[in-house]
Amino acid sequence: MCSRELKISEHAKTINLHGPDVVVNCAALSVPRACEMDPAAAMSVNVPSSLVNWLSSLEESNYLLIHLSTDQGVKSFYKEDDEVVPVNVYGKSKVAAEQFITEKCSNFAILRSSIIFGPQTISPVSKSLPIQWVDGVLSKGNTTEFFHDEFRCPVYVKDVVAIILALSKTWISEAKQRKLLLNVGGPDRVSRVQMAETVADIRGYNLSLIKSVSASSVDRGVMSPADISMDITKLVQTLGISPISF
Repeated sequence: MCSRELKISEHAKTINLHGPDVVVNCAALSVPRACEMDPAAAMSVNVPSSLVNWLSSLEESNYLLIHLSTDQGVKSFYKEDDEVVPVNVYGKSKVAAEQFITEKCSNFAILRSSIIFGPQTISPVSKSLPIQWVDGVLSKGNTTEFFHDEFRCPVYVKDVVAIILALSKTWISEAKQRKLLLNVGGPDRVSRVQMAETVADIRGYNLSLIKSVSASSVDRGVMSPADISMDITKLVQTLGISPISF
C-alpha cells in the first residue's frame, strides 16, 4: 500500500469512528429536461439515500445534514408550510428527497434555494450558470428571448454560504436537535426579462437585445413553474440573515 492510499485509509477509519459534525449535500441532477428524460437517474441522484444510509451506519452519527433543495411550486411568495406541488420530474425528485431526509435523519436543515447567482465557479461546471449565460449571449450582441411571465427570487451565492456557515457553527457549538426547512431566496421577485435587463444595465449592453416573450411561446420539452417566488421571513427570523437584492 502506497503512502497516499495509507492516508486515505486512515482518514476513512477516522470518519467511520467519529463521524462528521456537519454534512452539506449539494449533489443533484438539476437540469429539468435531463430529469424528464431519465426519471430513474433523477431519483437516484437527487434522493440521497446512499449518503444518509452511510451516515446512519457510523458508530457516532450525531451529525447535521444540510441539504440543498429547490424552489418548485405553483404559487407566488409561497411559505415553507405551503403544499408542495411539483410540476415535473425534477421537482418530484426534490420532494422525494425532502421526505426521505425528514423520515430518516434525526437532525437536518433543508434549504430550498432559488436561482443562485454570483461569480463563476473555481472549478468548471458542465451546466451553464444562468447569469453567466445571460452575460454571454448579450455580450455577443445576439437578440435573445426572455420570459416576462416567469418569476424567481435569485439569491447571491455568498448569502447561501453565509446561511450554511451559520447553521454549521450553531450546530457545532450547541448540538441542539435541528429539524429545519427554510426558503433560501433573495428579497426580489423578478422575471427572466428583469434579470436580463439588470445584467445589461450593469454590463452596458443594449437593452434592445432583450426580446420579451411569454413562456408559453417556447416548447422546452418540460413543464416549468411560472411563479415560484418565495417568502423568506422564516430565514430572516431564524438566522438573522437578510440576502441582498438582485
